[in-house]
Amino acid sequence: MDLILWRHAEAEDWTEDCNDLERSLTPRGEKQAKRMAAWLDRQLPEGTRVLCSPARRCEQTVLALGRKYKLRPELAPDATPEAVLEAAGWPHGKSVVLIVGHQPTLGQAIARLMGLKQGSCAVRKGAVWWLRTRERDAEEQTVMVTVQSPELL
Repeated sequence: MDLILWRHAEAEDWTEDCNDLERSLTPRGEKQAKRMAAWLDRQLPEGTRVLCSPARRCEQTVLALGRKYKLRPELAPDATPEAVLEAAGWPHGKSVVLIVGHQPTLGQAIARLMGLKQGSCAVRKGAVWWLRTRERDAEEQTVMVTVQSPELL
């Protein structure tokens, strides 16, 4: 199974009087989302399941991809890494799954899958981490396929 984790692009700063789910992408974030979406569109197979946090900044990020997607409340900013992996069907899902979500949850899921000792790994705004599960020598392994940052595309 392939699991692609895409952190939303740069968004407006959070303030105490704002609704976190309503924060929008900045103009820079819109450019990041378009750049990454163009790269992803060339890489993703047909039939990729696209799941997105209900936060506006995530939905704006995924809209740049121009593919069908589903908003999933369990991927909201307070999601757990377990919820992300369960939504994806990891590790035995039958399709490629792209999840658009938030830090630190995505970084925590990556750390768990890659066996990192620390609890989280830094995921830059707008970046994609592509992981794959495989069986080798009767043992299930997680393989890092690629990490892409919108600034390098």
